[in-house]
Amino acid sequence: MNERGLSESTQWAIVMPALLALVLGLVQTGIWLHGRSVASQAAAAAADVRAVGRQFQAEAEAVAAEIAHSGGLTEVTVSTSERQGRVQVTVSGQTQVFFDVGQSRIVEHAVLVEERVTSP
Repeated sequence: MNERGLSESTQWAIVMPALLALVLGLVQTGIWLHGRSVASQAAAAAADVRAVGRQFQAEAEAVAAEIAHSGGLTEVTVSTSERQGRVQVTVSGQTQVFFDVGQSRIVEHAVLVEERVTSP
């Protein structure tokens, strides 16, 4: 009796779930990295706007929220603060992943020196 086919199908039954998990893990890592990049770009753009002056705080937060939402983040929160002439913007959001193992929440910061207008 030839049992060679049974041995090969058992090997595939073990290998295929591992390969599928590897592929899904790579895709999930790519999605997470994309979300992190989007949050970082949103924070940098908001810091650029906010560094011009205090009166642009609402515009800076709106810019960051728009970039984060258009990049696929959900539950986006944006906060700005100023300390010792530096502007800090924090953008946090949730990215969509297949299996949430605690890495779906993304928080990124951007810090710039506040611009000052001087007269010649």
